[in-house]
Amino acid sequence: MARPRTPALLVVFAVTLAIMFAFATPVGAQATTTPPYGPGAQSSAPVNSTLAQIEVEAIGWLQGFLRINTTNPPGNELVAAKYLADILQKNGIQSEIFESTPGRGIIVARLAATAVPDPSRALLLMGHLDVVGVNKAKWTVDPFGAELRDGYIYGRGAIDDKGMTIANLAVFIAVKRSGMRLTRDLIFLSEADEEAGGDEGMKFAVEKHWDKIACGFSLNEGGHVELKDGKVQFVAVAASEKVPVNVDIIATGPSGHASLPIKDNAVVHLAAAVAKIGTYETPVQFNTVSRAYFEGLASVEDPETAKWMKSLDTADRGEHAARYLSNTNPFWNAMMRDTISPTILQAGIRVNVIPAEARGEMNIRLLPGNQIAPLLGKLRTLINDPQVKLEMQVSDEETAPSAPVESELMTSISRVTGQVFPGAVAFPGMDTFATDSARLRLRSVVAYGLLPFPLSTEDEWRMHSEDERIPVASFQKGIEFLSAIVNDFSVAK
Repeated sequence: MARPRTPALLVVFAVTLAIMFAFATPVGAQATTTPPYGPGAQSSAPVNSTLAQIEVEAIGWLQGFLRINTTNPPGNELVAAKYLADILQKNGIQSEIFESTPGRGIIVARLAATAVPDPSRALLLMGHLDVVGVNKAKWTVDPFGAELRDGYIYGRGAIDDKGMTIANLAVFIAVKRSGMRLTRDLIFLSEADEEAGGDEGMKFAVEKHWDKIACGFSLNEGGHVELKDGKVQFVAVAASEKVPVNVDIIATGPSGHASLPIKDNAVVHLAAAVAKIGTYETPVQFNTVSRAYFEGLASVEDPETAKWMKSLDTADRGEHAARYLSNTNPFWNAMMRDTISPTILQAGIRVNVIPAEARGEMNIRLLPGNQIAPLLGKLRTLINDPQVKLEMQVSDEETAPSAPVESELMTSISRVTGQVFPGAVAFPGMDTFATDSARLRLRSVVAYGLLPFPLSTEDEWRMHSEDERIPVASFQKGIEFLSAIVNDFSVAK
């Protein structure tokens, strides 16, 4: 994406140097960066009188957060939770930390609208504390150094999900500083263990401390703000997500000396099974969310692509339309069907020994509401090999329902999108990955995924990869966007 103008970059750099060793210290300078995708419309809400200052401070908060290594496993997220608690305390907000297991847990804070809470109206802002691992040899910077370079902040978790967590924190603090009157409780949550299933984080929060986070609405990671040619095109709000299922592929056969080849070689049978699985394509299926997504996307796509999106549900051209879109974009393909990705192969102990067993693993992502048994039955028929069996790995994952595509919160998001990103539209979408929102949807919470930062495809795909980074301008614009949503939805007019 386009770089910020030089004067703005110097301001950000100066601020960063001043707060490098005191991450939560208020900064007197005010950012003047004009985002490359165009200035957003300014709301008249009181929060904006302090928001510009907080956007500058948030750069330091994010850098400090990124420097805390919360790679999961082992996580050790309580160090990060205490860091957030300190920032909140310095801004006059009390928080609570609950330990799920030594060194791990959650942090919760609340800004109450009334003396008697009404959980059905409360809005929860959530983001996780942990990050995935890194291969330092493939990074050009220290993954936990939070380096500011050429208008970007680098670090594991910059996008997934420490940037979101700090954006939530910034908006939460902006509400507190402004003294505005809330119409519903605003809750801040940051949880451990999202990257490894959530047992020590969101599951713990929901099962043991629901009274602290009970809400009717939530905003979490997921979705995306599509940036193309320096301009925000649309905002996809995740109303559902696919369900992950891991399956073992196990081939067996006689062992022996490699100098005497055998037809029942387990490695060969495994390879043949994986080849069949890898070329199999599940049928196209649509639901309320995916229909709403393609309908909304058709309004901003080029005429040729839009034509096929509008043809998906037609009897005469639907099949061709699905094939065209699947071949055009892997994300669109994953939105329309269950997907299967073989990911791990293991066999043998020595190069001159034919092993008695060869194993593989595949990651399946089911559309919401689909069951694994019919798909495994289809794959067993496809493989058609008595030497190969499929075994589902143990999991307590439940299929969560989708959030409604129409709601008070979605209305606010749509209204604010046009104000902050002129010309852009918002519509529901589906995440192909799993998030902690699923556990809230199981409790009938209107839980949406909305990573608020305008990001190019290149930057977004750095999540879980090398040199993860977030543009400073996008980070600050995301705070503005999230703040405008919270203001529209939760603040007395």
